[in-house]
Amino acid sequence: MGNKSINRIKAVLAEKNKTNKWLAEQLKMNETTISRWCTNSTQPTIETLVDIAKILKVDIKELLASTQ
Repeated sequence: MGNKSINRIKAVLAEKNKTNKWLAEQLKMNETTISRWCTNSTQPTIETLVDIAKILKVDIKELLASTQ
């Protein structure tokens, strides 16, 4: 089934000119964890996605890849 993109965290960080390191600091989390989310090898919890959306000032829908 391949590595489907479920989240768009990497793309939104790029749009906002922010780094994984910056997001890790904002969330007080490990940079490796952020990196795994950005490559879609693991996924953040819904609660964490809500936090990320607030930090990046985007709608949570922006962080999710389209299912269309």
